[in-house]
Amino acid sequence: MIDLDLPLTGAAAPRSEAELDEYLSRPTAGTVNDLAAMSGDILVLGAGGKMGYTLCRMARRSFDVAGLRDRQVVGVSRFADPGSRDRFGEAGIETIAADLLETGALESLPDAPNVVYLAGTKFGSTGNLPATWAMNTLLPGLVARHFSRARIVALSTGNVYPLVPIASGGATETDTPGPVGEYAQSCLGRERMFGYYSDRLGLPVAIIRLNYANALRYGVLLDVALKVAASEPIDVSMGHVNVIWQGDASVAILRALAVSAAPPVVVNVSGPETASVRWIASRFAELLDVTRPSIVGAESETALLSNSSRCHALFGYPAVPLDQLLQWTAAWIQGGGRLLNKPTSFQVRDGQF
Repeated sequence: MIDLDLPLTGAAAPRSEAELDEYLSRPTAGTVNDLAAMSGDILVLGAGGKMGYTLCRMARRSFDVAGLRDRQVVGVSRFADPGSRDRFGEAGIETIAADLLETGALESLPDAPNVVYLAGTKFGSTGNLPATWAMNTLLPGLVARHFSRARIVALSTGNVYPLVPIASGGATETDTPGPVGEYAQSCLGRERMFGYYSDRLGLPVAIIRLNYANALRYGVLLDVALKVAASEPIDVSMGHVNVIWQGDASVAILRALAVSAAPPVVVNVSGPETASVRWIASRFAELLDVTRPSIVGAESETALLSNSSRCHALFGYPAVPLDQLLQWTAAWIQGGGRLLNKPTSFQVRDGQF
């Protein structure tokens, strides 16, 4: 049972994989209430990615807390590693192995009234652009057309925005997109496909522009912390970032089901701070008790930044504030916690991933 009166704000750093996953999948009272107020099961497409398991588990835990044990959470992924499905089952999450781009794959899925779309391609996209466009633009159109009677939350990225002045406070949802590079362009294509079918069919959609989720095993903060710990130079040309605890991002994604609409509702999801990479590195040097970090380059006048005030108005401020997330990341490294070894490439300014 989850004690919803004990949020993660101020909690001690997780000390094990099991505790980290419990933290990441812990719902808020708002998550429980919003999911309980909706009817039907939840289908999560692309559940095998970095966020999929803990987001599915958060939905499952929300239903359980609300006493709705008959509601199902179904995770869909290729599950190339058969063992990767085991932990879903242990958490009470149904799984379906499917390549969503294969003919007939969508038709084989249950007709759930609530769909969370997490599927997508980023890294390696420059070397395989046709596959990137197929996954990021073609598949969303197929999903939107097939699940025409569902409500859909589609995960997108802040990369659809241009680089903006640091002092601007970040791009807002009403700003004109300006994606840099084909990866970001294909992600805007994803949004346009959901928007097309939302307009044409009255499909309720919420589009989540996320940057950057952090979960101790990966994330911008881990990228910086590892360089500080290894006394490696840190390039600050992309000198400012927005970051958020992955659990807080999952809360926003799930609760966005309740605000989906036609035409689509767009919500930037990140933390409230415009965080200096130089300051983050210095803070990690203190937490890891190492010498002053090696900084190279100079901060540019622009960066990839999003203003998430709409998200905070809808769903509240993140439960895990920035400095607490820095402390947790440092503790995870010092404790020898498992890492995914998947750098975010947040420093990239030309859109080539």
